[in-house]
Amino acid sequence: MKHEPLVLGIETSCDETGVGIVRGHTLLADAVASSVEEHARFGGVVPEVASRAHLEAMVPTIERACDTAGIALRDVDAIAVTSGPGLAGALLVGVAAAKALALGLGKPIYGVNHLAAHVAVDQLEHGPLPEPCLAMLVSGGHSSLLRVTDVTVGVDPMGATIDDAAGEAFDKVARLLGLPFPGGPHIDRVAREGDSVAIDFPRGLSSRRDLERHRFDFSFSGLKTAVARWVEARERSGEPVPVNDVAASFQEAVCDVLVRKALDAASSEGIEDLLIGGGVAANSRLRAMAEERAARLGIRVRVPRPGLCTDNGAMVAALGAEMVARGRTPSSLGLPADSSLPVTTVLV
Repeated sequence: MKHEPLVLGIETSCDETGVGIVRGHTLLADAVASSVEEHARFGGVVPEVASRAHLEAMVPTIERACDTAGIALRDVDAIAVTSGPGLAGALLVGVAAAKALALGLGKPIYGVNHLAAHVAVDQLEHGPLPEPCLAMLVSGGHSSLLRVTDVTVGVDPMGATIDDAAGEAFDKVARLLGLPFPGGPHIDRVAREGDSVAIDFPRGLSSRRDLERHRFDFSFSGLKTAVARWVEARERSGEPVPVNDVAASFQEAVCDVLVRKALDAASSEGIEDLLIGGGVAANSRLRAMAEERAARLGIRVRVPRPGLCTDNGAMVAALGAEMVARGRTPSSLGLPADSSLPVTTVLV
């Protein structure tokens, strides 16, 4: 019987301390300690606060993951950790912890790319990745289209955000509407009571001229500004702002562009499987729209459950386990924390 690697993964790229334990494609534990409440009063993530929270949460979260999985640390075959991209100080905490574990346990360490881990995590729910597949990663910091043949070797970027990522736009529009941080879940919630065609907000980089230069790229800065101007105009005129309708119309514009460009990219490459990952993949309208439009084109859609879309240690462990299974050379103990790690570098 083939040995399935037991891997512990550590994720600290932003404000969540995630520790996951995976055996092959089976998730044994997914422990997360979030510092989001500490950032909420600032309306966004404060890097120094996040780093301190990671330091305080690291050991208890590792212990909780091991207890849940029913293993001892010495049982693991390897340690995987997010090496980048992300907040420099936050990444350093995770990388330092992973190095200490690898050195103390005498286990190999794999420094992996955060974005590739968002792709690999789908294996825990839906089995091996189709090769090739098209991955659309949408989060607070990234809106990317990636052609994935072997997630352990590299991914080919087809498109990316050129200003605000989708998640950033959700946060900023939520603040405009007086909704709490993080904005994504709250906009999703109130949009269900709104009219998605009440306001015709712009679709960024969708004109014929834009498509010639930025066919698969994203831009949400103009949309965010359009929402702000619409809300300001209502307030100036003394009229109430229909929060539900604004949220629904804004969400529809974001999802329309994301899905349209993802399916165009998949069709252009002859790829029949679209994988959606990242925090915004938890959005209910994005999931429904992608499945409905993809079905018309004969394209299959894979989206992990919402808990695996947001940042977590399970995704890092999943990519680490795949690295071990495919015999990839481990990282050295000189492994850096690289806040601007390019998506084309999967293993550091």
